[in-house]
Amino acid sequence: MHDIRAIRENPAAFDAALSLRNLAPVSPEILSLDADRRSRISAAEAAQAEQNRASKEAGAAKGRGDEAEFERLRAFVTAKKEENALLQAEAAALDAKLAELLMGIPNLPVDSVPPGADENDNVEIRRWGEPGRFDFTPKEHFEIEGVKPGMDFETAAKLSGSRFVVLQKGVARIHRALAQMMLDLHVDQHGLTETWTPVLVLSKMMEGTGQLPKFGEDSYQTTEGWWLIPTSEVTLTNTVNGDLVEHASLPRRMVAHSQCFRSEAGSAGRDTSGMLRQHQFEKVEMVSITDTENGLTEHGRMTRCAEAVLEKLGLPYRTMVLCGGDMGFGARITHDLEVWLPGQDRYREISSVSYCGDFQARRMNARYRPEAGGKPEFVHTLNGSGLAVGRTLIAVLENGQQADGSVILPEALHPYLRGKTRLGADGELV
Repeated sequence: MHDIRAIRENPAAFDAALSLRNLAPVSPEILSLDADRRSRISAAEAAQAEQNRASKEAGAAKGRGDEAEFERLRAFVTAKKEENALLQAEAAALDAKLAELLMGIPNLPVDSVPPGADENDNVEIRRWGEPGRFDFTPKEHFEIEGVKPGMDFETAAKLSGSRFVVLQKGVARIHRALAQMMLDLHVDQHGLTETWTPVLVLSKMMEGTGQLPKFGEDSYQTTEGWWLIPTSEVTLTNTVNGDLVEHASLPRRMVAHSQCFRSEAGSAGRDTSGMLRQHQFEKVEMVSITDTENGLTEHGRMTRCAEAVLEKLGLPYRTMVLCGGDMGFGARITHDLEVWLPGQDRYREISSVSYCGDFQARRMNARYRPEAGGKPEFVHTLNGSGLAVGRTLIAVLENGQQADGSVILPEALHPYLRGKTRLGADGELV
């Protein structure tokens, strides 16, 4: 949500920031609606003042027995009352139209976001690890011999349709171990607070983080007013919805492991093989709630938290800053972590870490009380995958695959697998 006062004060800057997203200027439409709304409000206030004045004069006229003047003033009061009601209704309709327009406009990128149209214009800022060398042609995760017994797409399709999977045997245990390892790392070493939240939320919560009203088709609505979360960003961020928090309690750093649900609208034909793009998946999500001064610093910190997971697992990756045309709706700046997948011979996204400024907080009316005093200010919010569990599983399987169909597992997982170090070609841990 955008601050209408900031748009009034500098519409050119607003449109210039949106141009980084390759969007046409919208401030003329916004300001026109705003001017019409404000003129109705002013006119309604004037009509109300005239109504109040005439009511007093009518009382005085009745008191002195001037019936003709009393009737004239009473008719005038009635007319002004009707005029006031009409103007207020018009102002309310314009206010709703303006709010709908503002709710549909994405966040403004920070100045350092590179220009560009799509993922081809994203900029690499660092790289870690070297892709492994194989003396055979590496396979995609679902083709590895030891993975096949534990990754069942046919049964999942029978149960739920396409883009679901049933995990079994060693693969299921590795998947579970990955989530546990991520949580322990973020809690024990990164100082995040482990949190468990519902996966079913009210529409108001989806509006608060920007999934509604514009992107309803990307998520699943269960019954009227209830939605399955696309990520626990929704629940973690909305823990401060409508709250006035103390400055001393910031930053609030949370992490949650949850099921996530996405319709993948618009992705028809993309990544249809394997479990790279699923309707139901698991993610370890990080969210920070901070003040106005420390958002970008917190963004760098959160990015490092996500990178640390990949480094602990020994998975080569690169960190990208997204260009304006590729950023998500609510972000001011986003770092994507892309992990190396030898089966595809390319880097693929495994985490997005975004700084949202006060964009979500305005939608949620989430504020903090500055320690130095003064009026409350909107909090700033951040979110990032730490990591997507299924995609991390894919990366572990592909990077550790062996010629005999087995998979050597990262040392960081051994304690979570009771000392098992390898996924055998039969799908069992050994």
